[in-house]
Amino acid sequence: MQLSAIAQACLIGVLALSSQAANAVDDSAMEQARQHIAEQAKALEPALLETRRDIHAHPELGNTEQRTAELVATQLRALGLEVKTGVARTGVVAVLKGALPGPTVALRADMDALPVKEVADLPFASKAKGRYLDKEVDVMHACGHDAHTAILLSTAKILSDMRERLPGTVVFYFQPAEEGPSDFVPDGKNTWGAKMMVQEGVMKSPKPDAVFGLHVWAGIPAGRIAYRPGPTLASSDDLRIRILGKQTHAGRPWDGIDPITVGAQTVVGLQTVVSRRTDISSFPSVVSIGTINGGTRYNIIPESLDMTGTIRSYDYGIRQKLHSDVRQTVEKIAESGGAKAEVSIIEKYDPTINDPALTEKMLPSLRWAAKDDVVQGPLVGGAEDFSFYAKEAPGLFVFLGVTPRDQDMAKAAPNHNPGFFVDESALVVGVRTLASLTTDYLFAGAKP
Repeated sequence: MQLSAIAQACLIGVLALSSQAANAVDDSAMEQARQHIAEQAKALEPALLETRRDIHAHPELGNTEQRTAELVATQLRALGLEVKTGVARTGVVAVLKGALPGPTVALRADMDALPVKEVADLPFASKAKGRYLDKEVDVMHACGHDAHTAILLSTAKILSDMRERLPGTVVFYFQPAEEGPSDFVPDGKNTWGAKMMVQEGVMKSPKPDAVFGLHVWAGIPAGRIAYRPGPTLASSDDLRIRILGKQTHAGRPWDGIDPITVGAQTVVGLQTVVSRRTDISSFPSVVSIGTINGGTRYNIIPESLDMTGTIRSYDYGIRQKLHSDVRQTVEKIAESGGAKAEVSIIEKYDPTINDPALTEKMLPSLRWAAKDDVVQGPLVGGAEDFSFYAKEAPGLFVFLGVTPRDQDMAKAAPNHNPGFFVDESALVVGVRTLASLTTDYLFAGAKP
């Protein structure tokens, strides 16, 4: 059947008007959702802070987050969500199904703490002890994962109240061991945290169309959001080196092979891997040695020397070249001194890469959540296992400032420091951020 030119024009006009009307309805729904988020985030702030302080006072190391996981699961079940526990040992996953069809969004928070002794004089300061590799240690939420967990729980509450008008599905990942396991040493074969969550299928059913996460950060004013498209956080690979020499009396070094001298040359030689052999015109890289252990007495040249370090990069190709160059450098320096070298590189965390298109699309959500206090941040030399989620679906990971605005940002105690401090006024911005990223994405994706 053929339509006349007039009929075709009329049909096109009707379709255009219908599309405009649908867009207007979706935009209206999005604005109503934002209004609800703003009101509820403020109303839930006392409960948000209470939950954060409870978790802060009872920190748990990676793979031991039993109390935290129980608290999380209890609150999620009270919201009527589908809850699964024991994921990746102590993780919790919950599913919220909106009443309307639409995309799927995943939101992530980490729950573990660090073997750090808290120095702040807070009424809810940690007095907890834990076991790290079979050694008793002080435990503190020195990286703000207590805030992440509390923020996502409040976000789940807000979104659950909207389920009757929510177009799509939201999956909540409360993961253990982002900082690494406390009960075993990574060997390149064992897994933990986000990687284990993915291996156990959390991103297969339901499969998210986008995944969002945030991290509280010292040195950024409280309530400000920093983001970056593309590579954002570095990969993190453990470097373990053993130099094998020949033990002898230190007064007769010619009778042996000195692994300490070879080790010293190795430390210097490794600095050329980045400065002379790596193209840093696109992204920086780092090779650092953190420990050197060898010898038992001042007048004995030992049999061996052990060194450990870290390799950081933001690009998969550069990462593999660094590994090859490090091995070659260490082995050839050892060979030149008559020694042998055993080099082990354990890939732990991939680089965290924010999807550029998703980042651009969600910028208005970030600006709304932080009331336009949004900046593009620098590359971060730390690593994050959010990277494993972002390999499975387009991801966006942002930083939420938590340093009081009347302080010198340059002097703020950094994450992982005993003096790390969270200005709790920023946490409601975190709730607004995760909630608006979710609803804006869902409503936009539900458009015909």
